[in-house]
Amino acid sequence: MTQWPQFPRFTDPLRHWRAIAPDRIALVDRNRGTRQTYAELDAACDRWATSLRRNNIGRGDRVSIVAGNRHEVAELFFACSRVGAALVPLNWRLAPRELGAILLHSRSSLVVGESRFHAVLETGLADGSRPPWLDIDADAPADDSREECAPDVDATADDAVLILYTSGSTGQPKGVIIPQRQIFFNAIATTTAWELSHTDIAPVATPFFHTGGWNVFATPLWHRGGTVVLFDQFDPGSFLDGLAEEKCTVALTVPTQLIMMLGSAQWGRPLPHLRYFISGGAPCPPAVMKRVRAAGYNLREGYGLTECGPNCFAISTEESLANPGKVGRPVPFLEMRLISDDGTESPQGQAGELQLRGPQMFGGYLHDTEKTNDAVADGGWLHTGDLATQSDTGLFSICGRKKEMYISGGENVFPAEVESAIASHPSIAEVVVVGTPHPLWGETGSAFVVLREDGGNLTSEALITFTRQLLAGYKVPRTIVFTRELPRLGSGKPDRRALAERASSHVTAERVGV
Repeated sequence: MTQWPQFPRFTDPLRHWRAIAPDRIALVDRNRGTRQTYAELDAACDRWATSLRRNNIGRGDRVSIVAGNRHEVAELFFACSRVGAALVPLNWRLAPRELGAILLHSRSSLVVGESRFHAVLETGLADGSRPPWLDIDADAPADDSREECAPDVDATADDAVLILYTSGSTGQPKGVIIPQRQIFFNAIATTTAWELSHTDIAPVATPFFHTGGWNVFATPLWHRGGTVVLFDQFDPGSFLDGLAEEKCTVALTVPTQLIMMLGSAQWGRPLPHLRYFISGGAPCPPAVMKRVRAAGYNLREGYGLTECGPNCFAISTEESLANPGKVGRPVPFLEMRLISDDGTESPQGQAGELQLRGPQMFGGYLHDTEKTNDAVADGGWLHTGDLATQSDTGLFSICGRKKEMYISGGENVFPAEVESAIASHPSIAEVVVVGTPHPLWGETGSAFVVLREDGGNLTSEALITFTRQLLAGYKVPRTIVFTRELPRLGSGKPDRRALAERASSHVTAERVGV
């Protein structure tokens, strides 16, 4: 991995803003009704840092946390940085066995959490493997202004500040090391390319065990002196109410959340302060984007991953309207290239694997040098596994995952393109397309479709006929499966591997006459 220069404590902005604008609101916790100024948030972080030191946490240690989106999680993030430790947010949605396996893999020296998750965590751990537990409510440090906090450690660029476990779409979850430099350079790149300032206010409804919760708007805005509004869970009506009441100016959503909001009674309410929604995490169906804009809201698509950024592209509202499906141009510091299967750079307009390089890249996978080396090519280029194209104007489009692409009759088929076409049907709420083995064509598509509540009685035949008007014949799925809901990963993304297994079983059953 590339070694970057050492900078002392360059990722903790609270010290600066406490001095410059102590009374400015830094963090709003909607569920608990708290509002913290930069001075108050900074002081709370110091109290938690003192508590960590009392529990013998220092440089190089890891502290796991299992809790919802609440202000104490943000406080612990900065507290860990101040003592030289890394915070490991655990996915509380996981089964006890899965949760226990991640905790053991992280080798955390301490677990901080809400009491509601304690029993689940204990169930997933074998006797003798339980690190000390600190209850986030019962053991929260008292406000004792007379106690002087120890000095912050001198952080280097490659010191880990977060360990974020991926959702495991391609196997066992991996612990992604987020170093100080990644937080810092992503913050600078994001606030520059997305034109964010200290006046911006952004909600965080994405769980803190994902990079979207931390690094799309939260850490960039704290670096810039802005305001972050926490939502413990996503409810479409409450979220829209919160956007209005808190006067939010920018908002991250995933397509599933946009679809849920479209069905809310609050949809379409005036949001005069909101400049734009950012849709990320998965391609946003064109029909959804059209309905969002028809309601009077601006919408841009973003792209990123835990290992890099996560804010990798920028596009203006005007360009987004004129170039549907485009995510924009690289943000500052980030280099990009598209590589064909033969290892050469892809010609303009042709799909290739997107590879990234820059200081806002991860520090490797925890305890897994082999997987780290597999992910990073010679010269420090990160294999994203995503296919992309670049237009003659320099704008990038994401075609989908390289492993999701399938070959039908010798032709490459990109599921994202097929999904976009199917999702343009007015009856469709969501769709996922996966490749399924076929004895003649090699592979053909299977589409899993969720209808809108007012979707009517759409049939497979009618949907296939509709899709044939938009796509070449080899791209049209041979199998349509209507379902009430899609299986999902912890990140909220559809579980394509589960759907692929289901598709194979479905098609096999059809062929043998089951």
